[in-house]
Amino acid sequence: MILSGVAATLLAGLPELGERMALRIRADVEAYRDESLIPLDSLRRSCTANADLILGHLLLGGPPDASSARETGRLRAEQGVPLADTLHAYRIGSQLLWTEILAEARTRPEVSGDLLLSESTEFWALSGLYAEAVAVAYREAAAELTSQGQARRSALVAAVFTGVVTDRTLWEAARELELPEHGPYAVAAAKAGAPGEEPLTGAETALRQANLPSAWRLLPDEQLALIALPTEAAETTCLRILRRTRARVGFSPRFDSLQDTPQALRFARLALAGLEGTGPGVARFDDDPLAMVVAAAPAEAAHLMEVVLRPVLDLPAAERSRLLRTLEHWFAAAGSASGAAGSLFVHPNTVRYRLRRVEELTGRSLSDPRAAADFGAALLAVRNRGAR
Repeated sequence: MILSGVAATLLAGLPELGERMALRIRADVEAYRDESLIPLDSLRRSCTANADLILGHLLLGGPPDASSARETGRLRAEQGVPLADTLHAYRIGSQLLWTEILAEARTRPEVSGDLLLSESTEFWALSGLYAEAVAVAYREAAAELTSQGQARRSALVAAVFTGVVTDRTLWEAARELELPEHGPYAVAAAKAGAPGEEPLTGAETALRQANLPSAWRLLPDEQLALIALPTEAAETTCLRILRRTRARVGFSPRFDSLQDTPQALRFARLALAGLEGTGPGVARFDDDPLAMVVAAAPAEAAHLMEVVLRPVLDLPAAERSRLLRTLEHWFAAAGSASGAAGSLFVHPNTVRYRLRRVEELTGRSLSDPRAAADFGAALLAVRNRGAR
């Protein structure tokens, strides 16, 4: 090799050369100035190893050995140094090394300018090859770290939703999930149309843009979100974003501790179960808590429906539907016959007649608050079972 003598001389002073390369990189690349991120000793070892790699090749020839370059790429990915800064630092180190080679070569009469020009082409081709090895190893390590991080995050989200996380580790969970340590939070549960489908596509990005941190879990039949609501307007913004997904979503009451996430998830699922119809929509548990309770206990609700409304349900279909519909409108109008008449487009006396008919059939008075509560719960059970 033409530069074997030059390489041998520089290899003899390799520790000092590695030191100079490290200090130059620190001076020129801002990301490398943080001692807590990249200790000087680590940078010095990396520079020394990569200089040894190139000088050894110039001395002995043979196929290039990119092991040190790959190690540099892997290490910088683990340290969180941006790839662009890593490659910039590698170029600076290569430039300093070439400057040292030139300085030593010019002390040797046998090394002409033409020979140096020829060797410079080989040197920079070799440097480019090693830089590519740095980049490939960096990307591989970064992808592996990302995969590991996603797996850990997924396991941590699952632990929060199932209540496995203890009081002592709640703040650690919040930190790793990039959630505030304290609420209020809410849980959203969305029905998936097919196994593995994400019904709330785009919602996570939209929430992040609205400064609403969230953590997500995808199950075979539903997608769950734990959402921080740091401001008074946060819940309104969150609900607007969820409605834009055109999914069927249940939304829990707000809560203050991550320890209450499993209970909030139950409430969100109950709200989803109580969502009317089959189309998109968002049901808040707090909007109709009685409906949520009825949805939570379908067997008990069915029994209540039988006890309270069986005489009405046994009527011919047309009359049954008319009485149940009148009863629903009366409840929606807060017990006002006139209000129910307006939404039904009938005379108030017609409403009063139908309500008396319900009372006669069931033996229960709508003027009795307890009986009225029974009617309300039974009507919800009718709606849930489609028994109208």
